[in-house]
Amino acid sequence: MTKILSLLVIAMMVLHLIRPLGLPGLKKRKDFWKLAIVAIGAIMLTVAVSHG
Repeated sequence: MTKILSLLVIAMMVLHLIRPLGLPGLKKRKDFWKLAIVAIGAIMLTVAVSHG
C-alpha cells in the first residue's frame, strides 16, 4: 500500500511541477513540497494502521 501511495504522490508532484493543480494552497509550482509533507503523513498513518 505504501508503494502505491508513494508512486501516486510522486506522479502528483511531477504533474504539479508541469501544471499547478489549482487546489487551495497549491496554486504555484513552488508549492509542490506541500504534497511531500502530506505524503509523509499519509505513509506514516498507513504504516501505523497496518502494524498496529
